[in-house]
Amino acid sequence: MKQHPIFKYLFIDDFSATPKYYQLANSIIKAIADGKVGEDDVLPSINEVSYVFEISRDTAEKAYKYLKSLGILGSVPGKGYFVKNTHLGRQYKILLLFNKLSEHKKIIYDSFAAKLGELGSIDFYIYNSDFALFKKLLSQKLDDYTHVVILPHFRERWDNVDEVINSIPKDKLILLDKKLKDVTGEYGAVYENFQKDIYEALEQAKDRLQTYQTIKLIFPEHSYYPDEIRDGFEQFCQNYAFTSEVVADIEEEEIRPGDVYINVRENDLVVLIEKIISLGLVIGKDVGIITYNETPLKKLILNGLTTISTDFRSMGELAARMILDNSREQIEVPFNIIMRPSL
Repeated sequence: MKQHPIFKYLFIDDFSATPKYYQLANSIIKAIADGKVGEDDVLPSINEVSYVFEISRDTAEKAYKYLKSLGILGSVPGKGYFVKNTHLGRQYKILLLFNKLSEHKKIIYDSFAAKLGELGSIDFYIYNSDFALFKKLLSQKLDDYTHVVILPHFRERWDNVDEVINSIPKDKLILLDKKLKDVTGEYGAVYENFQKDIYEALEQAKDRLQTYQTIKLIFPEHSYYPDEIRDGFEQFCQNYAFTSEVVADIEEEEIRPGDVYINVRENDLVVLIEKIISLGLVIGKDVGIITYNETPLKKLILNGLTTISTDFRSMGELAARMILDNSREQIEVPFNIIMRPSL
């Protein structure tokens, strides 16, 4: 059977973090925008799309229903889907690069995509904090994108990160979560001030911290976490005369009553809680916990974990707003501490 001609213009990338139904929908939109498919043209059946791309029928149908919800496709029972509208409202195509996908980064993505709505299509990739993979993803044709939005965290300290990012046209560039000091020119950024943020958060918790003997920051070596977190922690402890320690490996740590721990990595939080419970110590009384990055679950764990966190929903919305407003502002996102029984 002869294959539908539209398949020449459709593409699904198995390595992309963008859901496959969304990739399929975006490629149909592009085919329409490029004039490859016209008004009233009938699209291939759901079964045919499922077979050609080796995806489930549900995924193919979800793409078509999504486009129908946007008013781009229509459908006739028993005959399938057709192009209803070629006057597309989408103006932006975004290359979105995250170092990893976690609960709080999902909040950023969801709020970013929701704010863009029908005006933007997103090619979303996870580079696993790997600089080589990051460079490879950036080697794509940037001319195809109106904006490149990057969350720049890497496992190693690479000397030429700034050089690679500086190669992106600044009118397309938006940095999320972290500014890089040697990225030059006028570009957009929605970022945390890591050193100031932890310092001011600990100031707000100072009275409760004084009930403990030692404040310990769990800060793994050779991780992508900014050194400014450690610098702000050490500056606070020095200025307020707190006994402090930086712990590189929580697995090797001996937990003692009177210690309070600040953790930045979710895996370390699990190990820390397990060790405290195994010793029969009471969290919030014998040992304190402050954890980075607010998520809905943390208000429920052990009657509530104290968190220090930026507003991730706001971060995503502000980045999308920059695109919609053609802005190159650099905005520092508010940082908060939420006091709960773990401290």
